Amino acid sequence: MNKKKIINDPVYGFISIPSELVYDVISHPYFQRLRYIKQLGMTHLVYPGALHTRFHHALGAMHLMSLAINLLKSKGHNITDGEEEAAILAILLHDIGHGPFSHALEHSLVTGIRHEDISAKLMQELNAHFDGRLTHAIEIFNGTYPKKFLHQLISGQLDLDRMDYLNRDSFFTGVSEGVISFDRIIKMFNVYDDDLVIEEKGIYSIEKFLIARRLMYWQVYLHKTVISGEMILVKLLERAKELSAAGENLFASPSLNYFLKNDINEANFFAQHENLEHFTSLDDQDIYAAVKVWAKHQDKILSTLCKMLTSRNLYKVEMGNERADTDRVNFLQDAAVNLLEIKPEEARYFVFTDSIQNRAYNAGVGNIKILMKNNDIVDIAKASDLSNLESLQKTVEKYILCYPRGI
Repeated sequence: MNKKKIINDPVYGFISIPSELVYDVISHPYFQRLRYIKQLGMTHLVYPGALHTRFHHALGAMHLMSLAINLLKSKGHNITDGEEEAAILAILLHDIGHGPFSHALEHSLVTGIRHEDISAKLMQELNAHFDGRLTHAIEIFNGTYPKKFLHQLISGQLDLDRMDYLNRDSFFTGVSEGVISFDRIIKMFNVYDDDLVIEEKGIYSIEKFLIARRLMYWQVYLHKTVISGEMILVKLLERAKELSAAGENLFASPSLNYFLKNDINEANFFAQHENLEHFTSLDDQDIYAAVKVWAKHQDKILSTLCKMLTSRNLYKVEMGNERADTDRVNFLQDAAVNLLEIKPEEARYFVFTDSIQNRAYNAGVGNIKILMKNNDIVDIAKASDLSNLESLQKTVEKYILCYPRGI
């Protein structure tokens, strides 16, 4: 069977699967599951085109890794065919541990477990399945492989993961502020002292990349309506879990039911293989099928939250630099109790506060290094003549207040 396939990608055109092993990994059920997990969770509630999946994104990142490796080879850096395949596999699998609706699940059904840790565990499972042929890919993913720059291509301030998702998300949302010159940036890649660096003439492309990332966070990833949709999902799963714990038998697929009935957290998730089995059986479809059925459930809180999501009658979200006044929160909670005819202790499902952070460039964690013409290495924040680049290092925190419309 010919496994060197060509895929037509809407962002990059034709991309190729470079080897039989890569093809077999893509064909594995763990990876195929990503076809049914949207890349941007609830963002389609604002941007109707944002229905692309984690599967798309992983293939796009794989393609960028092929381009980057070939470019570095052309500049005289020694990368073996085995290392190239390992780097491609590492970036292909970097998101394999994502759950349905991405981050919403991390806050409700399984608490405190990072998708990166689940990705690492699933890579070990795949390595056993493929007789140890993913060992180097796992080392590159973990940053333990001797060539440090290969890990920096997967996880850093200028990794190929970010490069693909900015490009892809701006393409599918139609938010042009996120468009970056990915091909120009990759052509400026170099390796100096085992570090991934950018040649001096690529500074402007990097500036645009960092600013695009900041704008995409406010306009897409942290858009008020997106946050509202995700918060409703978190709250309704929280309620479903509470009802299940009280002995209620809710409609759910077997794997969703498993997480509703059991308290799975960071301490016990990896202790039983059963947890991982159920996790890899979950995707967006399990959650949404349950939400549609729960909308007719006799529990008023659960059915109201599900109807709000399915009819897109979302929370009103206020975002600001100060925490919401306690008196105002109490007033809104009382109003919600009257409006929805619920108990005072149930108002927390409808009126609550939270906070969000946005940091475009985290200096000190895998800095973007510029290789100057005189061979000096300078951090992008120092090399750039953009005064606002230093401000991109600051973590911007905003406080949100959610409550039902009509209050």
